[in-house]
This record gives sequence, C-alpha cells and structure tokens, in this order.
Amino acid sequence: MSNVVRLDEAEKVLFRDSVNKFLAVEVEPYFDQWEKDEIFPRDIWRKLGESGFLCVDMPSEYGGFDAPFELSCIVVEEVSRAGYGSLASSLSVHSDIVAPYILNLGTDAQKERWIPKMITGEFVGSIGMTEPGAGSDLQGMRTSAIKDGDEYIINGQKTFITNGQHADLIILAAKTDPKLGAKGITLFVVDCHIAGYEKGRNLEKMGLHSGDTSEVFFSDIRVPADEILGGEGKGFYNLMNELPRERLILGVSGVAAAEGMFGWTVEYTKERKAFGSAISSFQNTRFVLAEIKTNLELNKALVEKYVAKFMAGNLTSAEASICKLAATEMQCKVADQCLQLFGGYGYMREYKISRAYVDSRVQRIYGGTSEIMKELISRSIVGR
Repeated sequence: MSNVVRLDEAEKVLFRDSVNKFLAVEVEPYFDQWEKDEIFPRDIWRKLGESGFLCVDMPSEYGGFDAPFELSCIVVEEVSRAGYGSLASSLSVHSDIVAPYILNLGTDAQKERWIPKMITGEFVGSIGMTEPGAGSDLQGMRTSAIKDGDEYIINGQKTFITNGQHADLIILAAKTDPKLGAKGITLFVVDCHIAGYEKGRNLEKMGLHSGDTSEVFFSDIRVPADEILGGEGKGFYNLMNELPRERLILGVSGVAAAEGMFGWTVEYTKERKAFGSAISSFQNTRFVLAEIKTNLELNKALVEKYVAKFMAGNLTSAEASICKLAATEMQCKVADQCLQLFGGYGYMREYKISRAYVDSRVQRIYGGTSEIMKELISRSIVGR
C-alpha cells in the first residue's frame, strides 16, 4: 500500500513495549486459568482492539493505522515469546489471515462491513477450509454451495476452526461446482449468527488449551451472492495466493516462541544446581545452548529476509513454505532441547516450558504440514 506509514526503530521499540505492558496486565495474571478453562474470554478481543493490537496494518479508511506489516509481526512475536501460544494462534488467524483476505479480495461493501469491527474487536474472524475428510487436500472438501436466485444454499461442516466459538464471521470455502475440481471452489464471507449456522463443541487439544478451536456446521444456510469473496470458482486460486502471509506469520511466531523458550532455559540453567554447580557450567548444557542460539539466529535472519520480501511484494509461495518449514521444525526441536535441560521440572505444568512444548507441535501441521511444505518447495526446484 502506497500510504503505509514507515516507522523508525525507536517507534517499533515503543510499540513492542506497549504490547508487553498489555500482556503483563491483561494476560499474564489470568492465562493459567484460561488454560484450565480451555478457552480464553471473549472480552480479550475487545481489550486488544481498544489497545490497537488487532489488524494493525489495515488502511485508515476502515479504521486501521496504515502501519507496516512489521507491526503485525511484533504483536505475534511478543505474544509468542511470552508463551501464550493459543492467543498467538487466534490473533494470527484474525489479523493476518481473515482481515487480509477481505482487504485483498473483498468488495468495497464487504470491506466496510467487516474490517472496521475486526479492528475494534467487536467482530472476531475465522476461516473454514479443513473438513473431517479434507485437510491438506482442499479439493476433497464436500461442503456445497448451490445457487438459488440471488443466494447460495450452503450445507456441510468444517473442523479445527480457530476462533470457532468466538467468531462473528467466517471465510468459508465451499464447492459451487463439484465437477470442476479446484476450479469449482468458491470463498464466501459468512455471518456466523445466521439461521442454520451451528457452532459445535470446543475441541479438546494436546496443546493450545485456551485456544478456541471448534467444529462448525451449515444446514441450508442462505448466503447472498454478494458475499462471494474474490469471485465464483476462484476460491482455490485465491487461497493459494493468500497462503504466503499465513505461512510467513507462522515462521515469525515459531522463531519468537523459540526465543522465549531459550530465554527461560538460560535463566533456569544458571539457577539450577547439580553436583554442587550450576548446570550452565556443564559442557553438555553449554553446547546445547550454543546449538540453539545458532539455529535461532539462522532462522531469525531467514524470517527477517522474507518479511522484507513480503513487504516489497515479491515473496514467493516457495519462499513462504521454506520459512514455515524451517522455523516450525526448529521451534519443535528447541522445545524438546529446552525441556530436557529443565529435567523433571520441565515436565510439570507449572513451568512455562511444558506448555510451550505441547503448544509447539501443531505448528508443523496447521497452515500446511511440513510434508506439504517440502512438496511445494521441491516443485519450485524440479517441477511437478
């Protein structure tokens, strides 16, 4: 966007500090209870919006701040670094997937209807692609949208929907022409409060316990034709075009989460004693920390390079896949290495490292599995 405000480093530091102050007051005192409740409260979205931490790079004409993408990265970085993986995941979907889809693909009416209230936190966004029988293979989806006059009648179900319980809108992928395969998929912006839309149970997960992840069902819901997002039959193409930002932000969060784990571990190894000495004095500990630091720096440099390319408008799908693959695989390895250095205490839920360990695992699955990332990267090298 030509009207994006460029910020200097001092302004970025101030913004980063403001995010951390918000987390210290509004999240840290309550997060353990949210994890036990297995959902964080709906009002955190309003608080995030009031503080200016939602959809920060949206245009001012819709109530945004015309900020650079870097500020959206800072929000996700600080939430991830602090160990709030479930909140980082929900924020990413809302601000870095749903809002950009509407901004980049939507009509003026759609942008004016949805984006301003997403910025304030009045509306929460979600995206519906995955089905019980169709995950990475989006062409296998069964949710149908049948044209009926000026409306489409949609039937089907989706699963693993981040923000599914809190959502006010969902970007829904459905088949408008099953015979056309990928060319028969269309995206819709659907109001989650219309008749026939049912929110299923909040799913119990291995990690991201306070994250809102749900099943949703559609029974003869009627959606106006003017809520098609990006053109009929162009859903698969639009999904592929929008995925690079999603995968890039997962790389951003992966590196930041690993930095958080590393910081806790360095501090712990200096304090924890064994055989009369701090375990940070043992060669094995020092070598593991050195390896983690090296991998962190390598991945951080890669993420920074690709963030710059994205902001310049020339990040490729293969590069986004490289970023996501490298950073999330590294994150999981660091989680394992750090937990090991905590020893038995690392296995206790009272220590943040145990939560970070289970939270990290899904990073290699959602947004495209590591195996899918490798396939996409290989296609850019040798073709299909």
